Parts: sequence; structure tokens; C-alpha cells
Amino acid sequence: MEISEIAAGAALAISVYNLWQSLKRAKLKVFVPPVVGYSSPYQNSNFEVFEVPVTLVNEGARAGIVLAIDLEVTDPRTRVTKRFYAADFGRWTMTRTRSGAYEPFAPISVPGNASTPKTVLFYTRGPEEPNEIVREPGPYDFRLTLDDGRGASRRPSVTFTRALRFYDARAFQEGTLAMYAPDWRTSVND
Repeated sequence: MEISEIAAGAALAISVYNLWQSLKRAKLKVFVPPVVGYSSPYQNSNFEVFEVPVTLVNEGARAGIVLAIDLEVTDPRTRVTKRFYAADFGRWTMTRTRSGAYEPFAPISVPGNASTPKTVLFYTRGPEEPNEIVREPGPYDFRLTLDDGRGASRRPSVTFTRALRFYDARAFQEGTLAMYAPDWRTSVND
């Protein structure tokens, strides 16, 4: 076998590999940092907001899209779960809320082999949800699920715990209270 035949075979193998890589469908991952924000500005209501910075990563070659993001928060002491939906982008403050200064949530396109950071504001799904899930300092369990259009059984999701260290409702007039990861590490889906 001549060197030119070996080189041609290697070039063909590399071309086939590159073609296969370029056809890989979107594979989304979601990263949540160690700190998220929480606010409950209206006493004795079921309205709460979680401010969750996320980084969406597409490990595939084709563009991926996030149609919606759902959040479930569970109080491990009472085992009560409350559901939230992605409503807006940005940092939550009462001033911004009064002026409507948020960017509304819209599907997020994530190009192939790229990442997109967003700060997502999650609001209570509606009046059928329980009143204030966060009532006191302590740990709370979260499950964040991406709707990427592939069906409910295949949606990327990440579970994590964040702890509220103190509760002072006066903070909600200006912003949010921080909730921290017990291990100070970023959470990511598998």
C-alpha cells in the first residue's frame, strides 16, 4: 500500500468523522450557580419569585431551543411542592416590577457548540398553588426542567438544594434574599 493511499484513507476517515460531528443533534445542559435569589413582596399571597441565573450549553452541532423552563420548589420539612414558570429575564426589584422593566421570557435559541447565560425570573403558576413555600430559613429543594420540544420524558432537568440563611421581608422592597448551595458548587444536569 502506498503512502498516497494511506493519506487518502485517513482524509476520508477524517471527513466522515467531521460530517458525523456536524450532524449531531442538539444536546442541552443547564448550569445553575451556587446562589439564587428569592422574593415574596406581597404578604399573605401565593406570589413568590425566584431569580435563577442559568447557563444553557449546547454540546451538539445543531442549534437547540428552550421553549419553556419550569421550576418546582419543595420544602423538605413539610414536603409541600410549589410550581413556577419562567416569566421574565433580568434581576428582580420592586422598582423594576412597578415600571414593567423586564424582558419577557421568549424561547431561547442556543447555537451548536455554544452557551447562553440568562437570569430567569420564575413566578407562581397561579392561584391553585400553595401560599408562600419559603416561610423560614433553611434548605429548599429545586428541580428546574427545560422544555426543548423533545417530549416530557426526555427533557433536560437539574435538581439542587439552596438554603435561605435568614428571612427579612424588608429586603423585598429593594430586591431579593440570597439562597446558597450548601457545598458552594454549581449544579448541572447529567
